[in-house]
Amino acid sequence: MPVTIKDVAKLANVSPSTVSRVIADHPKISDETKKKVFEAMKKLNYHPNAIARSLANKSTKTLGLILPNAEEDLFINPFFVQVMRGISVYAQKKGYYIMYTYSNNENEEIDFIKNYIYSKWVDGIILLTAREDDRCIEYLKENEKYPFVVVGRPEKSDGILWVDNDNFKAMYDVVNYLINKGHRDIAFIGGPHTLNVTKDRLDGYLRALKVHGISVDEKLIYEEVDFTEIRGYETMMEILDYKEPSAVVTTDDLIAFGVLKAIKEKSTSKIAVVGFNNTPLAEYQQPKLTSVDIKAEKLGYYAAKLLIGKLENENIETNHYIIDTELIERESTL
Repeated sequence: MPVTIKDVAKLANVSPSTVSRVIADHPKISDETKKKVFEAMKKLNYHPNAIARSLANKSTKTLGLILPNAEEDLFINPFFVQVMRGISVYAQKKGYYIMYTYSNNENEEIDFIKNYIYSKWVDGIILLTAREDDRCIEYLKENEKYPFVVVGRPEKSDGILWVDNDNFKAMYDVVNYLINKGHRDIAFIGGPHTLNVTKDRLDGYLRALKVHGISVDEKLIYEEVDFTEIRGYETMMEILDYKEPSAVVTTDDLIAFGVLKAIKEKSTSKIAVVGFNNTPLAEYQQPKLTSVDIKAEKLGYYAAKLLIGKLENENIETNHYIIDTELIERESTL
């Protein structure tokens, strides 16, 4: 027969309701009583029923994570894995679980959000993208009682919990770094312009060129590129058909991997390449890839910190965190 709360109460010589309060960490239960109950639970190998606890406490101690990727490439991009690790580290520290799902498009994301809310499977939601006219964010804002946090900069951040890098400054610094090394023809390869991260990094690229008095060549700017090596390769091949730039900045390491491959196949010139995310494979490229470390794990950690702080009614002094970036210089820009 399975061990019950009554069995624990009998061994600890307390009432079943006291055992329930100890499990719920009720502040009015003395440390001495807690010790007796926990010793009884350990001796009987008793584990509280998580579902029953969630019904009683109206809390599942679970966070819902919406991943904006299809099944086949969910784990190809290390960025998401690193962010998820950061989320998990803080969630585990605070006794929370993670329930995640992936989507093919924004409509699917909204459907999953609705399921999370109406099923009450999770206490709060983490979004891993921020788009132009983001329907997911707007839907969650309308459900004011449902906590959520965004990894990315929302267009309208009032009243929204979010975590991001200063993507404008990060790209501005990269282009400034290349210009100071003597580069003038610098190509830009970014992801979809609907993503705020792409817009911010493009703005940083354009501002750096303007500050140095370098005219913008629109044919060296490519957006709407998937965050994959093959699209980086194809895009760089198109650029090389037009001209050979002296440097290329990309908004993701996977794009940069494809750029390096295209350069190796088609160009005899030394073209500097910079990626973003500083993924583990960056230093194993030929040449080793210079990349901006956006501290993806830290982004996830602080996203979970904000959301759980909200759920537990902690005194939150800020609605967002800006995580510092660091340029990791390697052979591709030397």
